[in-house]
Amino acid sequence: MKTSISFIICFFIFLFYQNSIIAQCDPVTGKDALGKSCGGTLQTAVPFLRINPDARSGGMGDVGIAVSPDANAMHFNASKLAMAEEKFGVSLNYSPWLHNLGVHDISLTYLSSYLKLGKNKDKAIGFSTRYFSLGEILWTDYNGMPLGTGHPKEFEIAASYSQKLNQYFSLGITGKYIYSNLASGQFPDGSNNPIHSGQAGAVDISMTYKKPIKFKNNEGDFTFGAAISNVGNKISYFLSSDFLPTNLGIGTSLNLPFDKNNRIVFAFDLNKYLVPSPQPLSTDPTQMWRSVGPITGIFKSFYDAPGGFGEELQEISISSGIEYWFKNIVSIRA
Repeated sequence: MKTSISFIICFFIFLFYQNSIIAQCDPVTGKDALGKSCGGTLQTAVPFLRINPDARSGGMGDVGIAVSPDANAMHFNASKLAMAEEKFGVSLNYSPWLHNLGVHDISLTYLSSYLKLGKNKDKAIGFSTRYFSLGEILWTDYNGMPLGTGHPKEFEIAASYSQKLNQYFSLGITGKYIYSNLASGQFPDGSNNPIHSGQAGAVDISMTYKKPIKFKNNEGDFTFGAAISNVGNKISYFLSSDFLPTNLGIGTSLNLPFDKNNRIVFAFDLNKYLVPSPQPLSTDPTQMWRSVGPITGIFKSFYDAPGGFGEELQEISISSGIEYWFKNIVSIRA
């Protein structure tokens, strides 16, 4: 019965969820040619923090909050590490970025690991670092005259601690340092102030609930996870400051073993940025929405969309994936 309900829910989600195509938007009124609110792209600094580095998750539509734990849980939900079956894990991912567009010098490298601790192996520490190289950039002035070349780069260093509170429930916390050097030393035209590198500190808070279930006389499990990521100070490069990509993620997974050699996993994630929505110039001519603090911005992110509640729902991204395993050695994902 539980399995049938899960299939029905997934069917209706796929049936009704669709991407909206927005017509050209008037920046003053915030409305399209039909007079409807066209919303705006949520604006943050260091968006590389939200690029999924995990090849496994990438094969499942970017789900990862509640799937079985491995070293890449540091990106999605560090609390899962306390429930990992192995005592130690390490992962290295390398992703060429925009390669199919003919760009060959932009890449993301991600290294992560964890170690189980405690007499009952109910605690875990984790470590990760990601490095985003934007290749070589040719600097020019407003007239297109060359000003030399640069090599923009960004990186993050993170450490986590997670612990089981009981057989089914665990909590985790992650601290991270973020560095972003996009155009240091360059002088915007008309300014005597140089652009400098941006730095920030942030935390992630996460939880996992995992309950065993019976399926065809085999033991599977249902997992629910949640994480608030990248809660920290705003980052500044020049005269103004920008929000970190603070994110709320909620996910579930259902692990169904058919026998000792075959099992299938269904996973589903919801993600929403916890940053203010851009406001049209007609209602916010001085763009005060940019000046609120990070915590205020988190609360405003639930009700400040110019198009109302419908636009808030459009800010939620939906991911779903399926994974088949044979003997825990070979897997097929979609």
